[in-house]
Amino acid sequence: MSQAVTPNIDAGDYMRDACGNWIAKANIKDIDLERHALVREIALKAKDVSAAITEFKTAAMGDIDAFVDLSVERYGVKLGGKKGNVTLDTFDGQYRIERQVAEHLTFDEGLQAAKALIDACLREWTEGGNANVRTLVDHAFRVDKKGKLNTGAILALRRLKIDDERWNRAMTAISDSIKVTGSCVYVRVYERDANGKYNLIPLDMAAL
Repeated sequence: MSQAVTPNIDAGDYMRDACGNWIAKANIKDIDLERHALVREIALKAKDVSAAITEFKTAAMGDIDAFVDLSVERYGVKLGGKKGNVTLDTFDGQYRIERQVAEHLTFDEGLQAAKALIDACLREWTEGGNANVRTLVDHAFRVDKKGKLNTGAILALRRLKIDDERWNRAMTAISDSIKVTGSCVYVRVYERDANGKYNLIPLDMAAL
């Protein structure tokens, strides 16, 4: 049962539970206290590592931007705004840094026109025939659990070479409906091994 802490009670003898209630430590099982201490210790270390990675990324991006500016100034050029992808190698080729800019894409209402044109094509092409193309298209326009479309799968449809006026109009509609809503910048660092292969230096805990 929860107990309120009064000014006359040492708060060091109490802990808040997940609902915000103060519970006397004497009433908490030892295993729960051990679990609390372990999770808190690891979580605080994780926050420190996260802060260090954030600081590293910010510093690395700033240093790369400064170097790119320095390099292009040789040609009397100054870059404005966001800078794009770039690869930098050490003189001996042992290390490589890649800065990549990934754009976040979405589609406006024009995508519905594209889907209608594609459906018209498929109704004709798959009538009494192979339904593999329909399966491919249905997969492309399927939404995930968050209600988001598979951008890559939809854009991949444009690589299909199909000689049909309606299909080509659909592909134009897809291209016209693309909207850039933002971007993310990634910094990846590689080390070359004895076989000449560049291996990513993992900064993602799941990759370690």
